[in-house]
Amino acid sequence: MGPAGYRARERRVEDPRWRAQKSPKGRNGSGAVHLIPVTQPKEGGMVAKARKRILVDLYTAPPRLDPIYEAYQYCNVPNKTDHGLEGNAPPDYKLLSVHVMIRHGDRYPLYAIPKTKPPPIDCTLIPNREPSHRLLENFIKNRNIATACQLDGPLNNIALLPSHTVCEMGELTQIGVVQHLLNGEHLHDTYIKKHKLLPDNWTTRQLYVESTGKSRTLQSGLALLYSLLPKLDWGKIRVRYQWSTIFCSNSCDCPMRNHYLEQEQRRQYNLRVKNSLLEQTYVNMAKIVGIPTRRLRAANPIDSLLCHFCHNVSFPCTEYGCINLDHFKVIKAHQLEDERDRQRKKLYYKYALLATHPILNQTATRMQQITQGKKDEIFALYSAHDVTVAPLLSALGIPDASFPRFGARIIFEIWQNGKDKRQNFIRILYNGNDVTFQTSFCSGHKAHSKHLLCPFENFLNFVRRDMFAVFNSTNYYDACHRRVF
Repeated sequence: MGPAGYRARERRVEDPRWRAQKSPKGRNGSGAVHLIPVTQPKEGGMVAKARKRILVDLYTAPPRLDPIYEAYQYCNVPNKTDHGLEGNAPPDYKLLSVHVMIRHGDRYPLYAIPKTKPPPIDCTLIPNREPSHRLLENFIKNRNIATACQLDGPLNNIALLPSHTVCEMGELTQIGVVQHLLNGEHLHDTYIKKHKLLPDNWTTRQLYVESTGKSRTLQSGLALLYSLLPKLDWGKIRVRYQWSTIFCSNSCDCPMRNHYLEQEQRRQYNLRVKNSLLEQTYVNMAKIVGIPTRRLRAANPIDSLLCHFCHNVSFPCTEYGCINLDHFKVIKAHQLEDERDRQRKKLYYKYALLATHPILNQTATRMQQITQGKKDEIFALYSAHDVTVAPLLSALGIPDASFPRFGARIIFEIWQNGKDKRQNFIRILYNGNDVTFQTSFCSGHKAHSKHLLCPFENFLNFVRRDMFAVFNSTNYYDACHRRVF
């Protein structure tokens, strides 16, 4: 899984003009954390008091899941480029269609730790502030042009750019915008520049865009589109509103999906109460902030702590002490343990199959029409959440997929054999890695395949039939309504 081994420590930084920042190599586990100068003024222009900083040196790859390494992967702090295996196929194959689902970029926390100061993050976009992107300044200037795009229903009431000097709950940050400018730039080089998937005179019907009603998803989608199509005519863009975070549209009535989700939540609870170190950590943190343990746990402190960690902001302190890196590591380690246990128990897998069938069925139908010669909706973009991407990965049967980081992308590509147009194939990529043959419907195909791609028919059979086998059903309605005892 990636680089391992790390040495974590806390240092007291006496000069408040310095903060920690990873080198680009550090993202891959081969570099170290460096100190670079930065001003940190408080209100009124006063210089902030020196506080403890979280400095982590990454060396070689850990033999097992490591909470600090995994936290850095989750943050996905941008470097100057983004890479991936998108668009790679054997010679003489033609790319017909691409369907992209993204998780929104880096955001401000959705939860606050009671009785502590929220992390001081500025959500305005400033091109000369790192991390930045060569297109960021023009993206900001084009905000008024972006109003020309057609936004469905509630999306019309959402700001097209993050703009608060003190971030609001869940607001996209500059890091989040840059993550998707990088995503879009990479996909432009692959799909537009190399494969000419969309011509210069592309039409509204060739591009399908859908977003939930949160500013962070709409803004992330617009950032990706801006760098995907540098000559973007905003008047051609229509962004459809998706009310459901699992993108189930008009097929959301599924009692058994809710049943498995409730079982999965009970599994999570039982695993947590068995973890004595985790419970003691919550007790210690609750004493620091001066609230009951139950209240702290309900406040989901990891969400806020990850923001501190990703933005290199000191963890909260009170008169009773400071939350520290050890507290963070315990909670993050439990998250990793929970993910492993979730895969073993299969309750989440059953939930995921029923949760994602509507969006997978929509994708399969659109792709099938394209293989039959339809030229509409060649490129589809769904701007979504971790609770959208995570069940999709589980339903596809990808065992080693990490939890969706900020700016995560999962991509479905349809290819056609140039010598025999009756042969169509699918590739699936997660954060640029080809995971096609990790999926449940393609894993057994690789050994005897004459091609380096998986037959599209395998994917169709999975969506139309095989997804329901575990429920002893043959269709989505029966799987959703047949009670399993």
